[in-house]
Amino acid sequence: MNPDLAKLSPYPFEFLAKLKAEVTPPSDKQPILLSIGEPKHTPPSFVCEEVITHMHSLCRYPTTKGSDELREAITDWLINRFSLPGNSLDADKNVLPVNGTREALFAFAQCIVDRTKNSAKVLMPNPFYQIYEGAAFLAGAEPYFLNATIDTGHQPDFDVIPEVVWNDCQLLYLCSPGNPSGATIETDRFKKLIQLSDKYNFVIASDECYSELYDDESKPPAGLLEAAAQMNRNDYKNCIVFHSLSKRSNLPGLRSGFVAGDADIIKKFLLYRTYHGCAMPLHTQAASILAWRDEKHVQKNRDMYRQKFDAVLKILKPVMNIERPPAGFYLWAETTINDTDFAQQLYAEQNVTVLPGRYLSRHAHGFNPGENSIRMALVAPLDECIDAANRIKEFIKLL
Repeated sequence: MNPDLAKLSPYPFEFLAKLKAEVTPPSDKQPILLSIGEPKHTPPSFVCEEVITHMHSLCRYPTTKGSDELREAITDWLINRFSLPGNSLDADKNVLPVNGTREALFAFAQCIVDRTKNSAKVLMPNPFYQIYEGAAFLAGAEPYFLNATIDTGHQPDFDVIPEVVWNDCQLLYLCSPGNPSGATIETDRFKKLIQLSDKYNFVIASDECYSELYDDESKPPAGLLEAAAQMNRNDYKNCIVFHSLSKRSNLPGLRSGFVAGDADIIKKFLLYRTYHGCAMPLHTQAASILAWRDEKHVQKNRDMYRQKFDAVLKILKPVMNIERPPAGFYLWAETTINDTDFAQQLYAEQNVTVLPGRYLSRHAHGFNPGENSIRMALVAPLDECIDAANRIKEFIKLL
């Protein structure tokens, strides 16, 4: 067996299941889950219909590279969304469809990391999406955690990273908007990281799967390719972005996303994926084309999340240290007691499930930045989110 498998930690929800198993929730209260970031809004009907329309394509093998039409739809979306020069992005060379960003984020490290170098490091935010850590371990690299706290605006402080770490860095995972905080990386910070990539020769993998869920309609989150284009870096050297229809379009079960950026990296990643056996089914491709070419359903999606943030924050702000995030659908809140105790007692008394922050982070540089925080995913219907907020408020008042 691959010895690196022993380095993998259980997923956060395994820890949560054990925590909940130790207590019994009240039977007179309906359970409300705010723990899992699975969109619950109704998927676009025209996308679902397109899946059915193309079910006859099940008799054909799809190509790993995907159809020209899908890659062109993705390219058009990227150009329009991030104001990219049209001649800088080639649908044939710069874009690759993937079966959701989760599998692509994991596979990417296996392709990028040179495991012959014992000092190879993969840098990632902390708290973080656990796929980054597992990808680093299975690629033969060492994860290096970049603590993100209130003091750093819930994004890593890249200025404090020692030069010796940058020298060993082969891959940097970013997450903007961030999970769990919703914090975003500004264009200038992206540009600085691109300059560091030039200096130390590492690849930037920017996980932007929450980029279309934002609060201010006049200020959508910036992206890595957008920053590169503003620097006239039209080859997007060492820059790769990951996008998905899961959150944007409420289609987590479709398993549809893409990677885009540096053509040389995309070419090698495509070669890797032809062996990986991960081609997107043709009916999924057809449905994805329609989803990427429509913005009306995405606007409606953002509006629904804004309504939930408005309602829930009105209830919780008087009793919690909690702020409205600029993007995403999570609330990242401080607790006045241990975060695991908070989550367990809340479940036991109110039948509301939230995720302890420590399950999303690692102890690094002297502390665990997720401790005494909880993540709440506002994915349930509005009335359930309001009910959950009122139960949490009641629980806190009795602490």
